[in-house]
Amino acid sequence: MPSPAFEQAAAEVKNLSSKPSDDVLLKLYALFKQATVGDNNTSKPTFDLRGRAKWNAWEELKGKLPAEAEIEYINLVNELKAQHA
Repeated sequence: MPSPAFEQAAAEVKNLSSKPSDDVLLKLYALFKQATVGDNNTSKPTFDLRGRAKWNAWEELKGKLPAEAEIEYINLVNELKAQHA
């Protein structure tokens, strides 16, 4: 179950003054999924390039504990808030 700090970070990331790069967005997505779902157990998309990029980013975190992903997500959002304030 996500912590209140994680839920707050997830809400705050939507209010950044500018959009982060695609690489950062993929990292945010993967950390969010790892923190909330755990290891990726879905099949890899074949023709959906965007879906495949998201799948690959999440797959790279396989084995990372959800609590670790949650902390990394919160830290990344805090860095982004400082950069995009």
